[in-house]
Amino acid sequence: MKMNRWLIVLGTIIVQMGLGTIYTWSLFNQPLSDRFGWDVSSVAITFSITSFALAFATLFAGRLQERWGLRRLIRVAGVVLGLGLVLSSQVSSLTLLYILAGFVVGFADGTAYITSLSNLIKWFPERKGLISGISVGAFGTGSLLFKYVNSALISAVGPAQAFMYWGMIVLVLIVGGSFLIREAVVREQAPASSTEGAKKQEARQDYTVKEMLRTKEAYMLFVIFFTACMSGLYLIGIVKDIGVQLAGLNVATAANAVAMVAIFNTAGRIILGALSDKVGRMKVIAGALLVTAVAVMTLSLVPLSFGIFFACVAAIAFCFGGNITVFPAIVADYFGLKNQSKNYGVIYQGFGFGALAGSFISALLGGFHLTFIVIAVLCAVSLLLALIITPPGQGRRTRQREQQMNLNPSSRAS
Repeated sequence: MKMNRWLIVLGTIIVQMGLGTIYTWSLFNQPLSDRFGWDVSSVAITFSITSFALAFATLFAGRLQERWGLRRLIRVAGVVLGLGLVLSSQVSSLTLLYILAGFVVGFADGTAYITSLSNLIKWFPERKGLISGISVGAFGTGSLLFKYVNSALISAVGPAQAFMYWGMIVLVLIVGGSFLIREAVVREQAPASSTEGAKKQEARQDYTVKEMLRTKEAYMLFVIFFTACMSGLYLIGIVKDIGVQLAGLNVATAANAVAMVAIFNTAGRIILGALSDKVGRMKVIAGALLVTAVAVMTLSLVPLSFGIFFACVAAIAFCFGGNITVFPAIVADYFGLKNQSKNYGVIYQGFGFGALAGSFISALLGGFHLTFIVIAVLCAVSLLLALIITPPGQGRRTRQREQQMNLNPSSRAS
């Protein structure tokens, strides 16, 4: 059984690495602009569409999994994603690029991402944080490795042909990895393994989406996740510009921050995911939000040197990676494993809105400084929520026990 479970881990890693390659999109912005004469900012919109479609797809992935089964769904998603990239090699208009490389690729990616991740967590209920870190870390590793693969392809054959080879490689990775994956069947709620486990176990049950949306905790988690995603995704999009404009670095030096974001993002996913199993998930989230708030305020208010700039960037990327890793496990802790794909898909919409919110706020306020202050305020609010939130029903059950103890002193003495 252990061997089978670790083969499933291997298959999920292969799938997630293929899915993570979409985060190399920025490599194509300038080459496509040069080839077709499009404005770079117009080409860059493609990735915003991809990110939003990825989050949007998670709302439907659970239902598709029930209808088709996990392995078939992942294979279909891999074929659609690969063909979307291959067909993107033939486009000659921005509209088609938005449809194929944006919506089609993003929707396929999100469908396979949420279902393969949730399935792996179900196989390891006693190590949800660590396993989530491995899976989401593989997604980040795929992005890091393919920065070099796609850069080499663009240099060798140009952006159009690079799309074709990229699509073929991704199709093989995702479809190939799916053969090692087996769908988990959740028959009953597994015990928690964190230090909060005993308390959480009393409060948890397998919630449906409708039942989850009747709890205040679902909306509190959405706000926290939205804040965590907006801070990280906004930094990823403008990190090189911050280095040049605020820290006074040259373009080549500031560009190194892009690689640093990928490295620390991946490290945060693995380290904080495993740590959450030991010290408690909301404690990890609270700590990450605090560090993020301090880092963005430093970027906004402190004169930036080379060291301060890179330290802040590394801290934000590390915390962002940890936050998006721990949240799938939190949703499982709060609302059960049975409907994990559907429930997390709803909370995951914070990622899609977070991907858009940072840019909109920056455009509205007119720059980095005020945007960082807004992010810091949101981090403070979310930190407060993280400190007071408990699993649904836990507070009520605790009060009931206290009342029973007060009414029955003999039970308290025993």
